[in-house]
This record gives sequence, structure tokens and C-alpha cells, in this order.
Amino acid sequence: QVQLVESGGGLVQAGGSLRVSCAASGRAFSSYTMGWFRHAPGKGREFVAAISWRGGSTQYADSVKGRFIISRDNAKNTVHLQMTSLKPEDTAVYYCAASILRVAVFINEYNYWGLGTQVTVSS
Repeated sequence: QVQLVESGGGLVQAGGSLRVSCAASGRAFSSYTMGWFRHAPGKGREFVAAISWRGGSTQYADSVKGRFIISRDNAKNTVHLQMTSLKPEDTAVYYCAASILRVAVFINEYNYWGLGTQVTVSS
């Protein structure tokens, strides 16, 4: 079991930066691929980024590639999403998720979810 709690959301102007974080608890955190998804009103939950067990590989949605960076610190049981050059279309609730798979980019591949943190980007 993994418990996930997101934090760091807020309101930011377009072009600005924000970092959302996820605190994890449970057995063998380092054995999980960690991902970030987001859910905007009227849209489904979409993949944003993922990072492998030890942080050696990352994946990003095309819409955020080059702007967002995912990282993890297994010693602290945390994962972060550093967001820069934010756009209004980045506005969403951002969810942290954990997967037992080595590579996971789909919702169904993730086993545990946080409750989300709101990120709002104003124009």
C-alpha cells in the first residue's frame, strides 16, 4: 500500500513557475514508478509525467515537454513536478500516482492516487 498527499498548488500568472510535491508513505516507495496526472474541468484525467523507480528515466506528455521536470527523492519519499513557463491550459487539479510497473503512462497502470492539488494559471 502507498498513501500519497500532494501539495504546492496555487495561483500563478502565465509564464510563471510552480512546484507541486507529493509525499508518500508505505512500504517500498522506491519500488514504484511515480507519475503526475492532471484533470481540468470538462476533461478527463491526462498523463503529465512519470519517473522510474530510481529516477533514471522520465516520460513527459508532449504538452509539457521542455517546461515541466519530474524528480523524486526516495530517501525522503517525495516526488516533485517543477513547472515553468506555465500556460492557462495547464490549469487543472494535479494528481500524484504510483505504479508497480517499470514504465507507466496510462491511468489504468497506476495503483495508488493522491487527492490532488489545484494549479491555476491566469492569463
